[in-house]
Formats: sequence, C-alpha cells, structure tokens
Amino acid sequence: MTTKQKGFSLIELLIVVAIILVIAAIAIPNFLRARTTANEAQAVSSIHAINTSEIEYTAMNPTIGYSASLIAIGPTGSGYIDAVLASGTKGGYTIAYVPTPGVPSTDYKVNADPIVRGVTGMRSFFSDASNVTRYDPAAPATVASPAL
Repeated sequence: MTTKQKGFSLIELLIVVAIILVIAAIAIPNFLRARTTANEAQAVSSIHAINTSEIEYTAMNPTIGYSASLIAIGPTGSGYIDAVLASGTKGGYTIAYVPTPGVPSTDYKVNADPIVRGVTGMRSFFSDASNVTRYDPAAPATVASPAL
C-alpha cells in the first residue's frame, strides 16, 4: 500500500524561504539607496523652490527685501511654497532658513541637512541669494562648499 503525500516537505519549504531571503538581501539595500537618492533630489528641489520664491517675494516687496521666514512665503503668508516646506522639514531633510537682518533684507541663507545622515540622506545642501546650490557629503554645507 502506498500513501499519497499532500503538501510540501520541510526541505522544499526551507529552500523557498532561503530563496526569498536572498532576494530580500539584494533588494532592500537597493531600495534604501533609491529612497536616499530621492530624498536628496527633493532637498535640492526644495532649495530651488525657496530661491525662486525669494526672488519673487523680494520683487513684489522691494521695501521688505527677502522674507523673514519660510512661513512668510508659505501658504499662510504670500503662498509661494507649500505648507510642508514652510514647516522646515520635508523628505527626510530639515530646512533651515536664516535671513540677513535689516530692512530691506538683502541676503538669506538656506541649509538642507538630512535628519539622519546616511539614512534619510547622505549630503547636506546650501544656498543663498546668489541662487547657487552647494553640497557637502560629511557636514552642513556652507558658501565655501562645492557647487552642484
């Protein structure tokens, strides 16, 4: 008498699990690297949006100059940037905006730094009224950092 087996043997299940683990070990680092790259691209785009908004803001408000904060060019202010960017955190990056004191304000500095370097982003970015975006892979970027 022979009995028919139904289902899979333990060895077959272990082989399938091993194959899934190998595929995951290859795919997960690539996914994390892609997410980091996307966050960096979004940080550069955010700096560009701030620069463009500041040019428009100062053109519309020549007696004020550049805005006093990101909130002033956000949706509750003049409406040039979205609420998420105006909050100062977007896409794994912290956006720090510092205007030059005075009326009219003649300059500003904006830094985009990863919330967790190596996880949410690898590089930091910087720009000012010159509208040149700069980067630094190891520390917060400054005006002396290389341009993109």
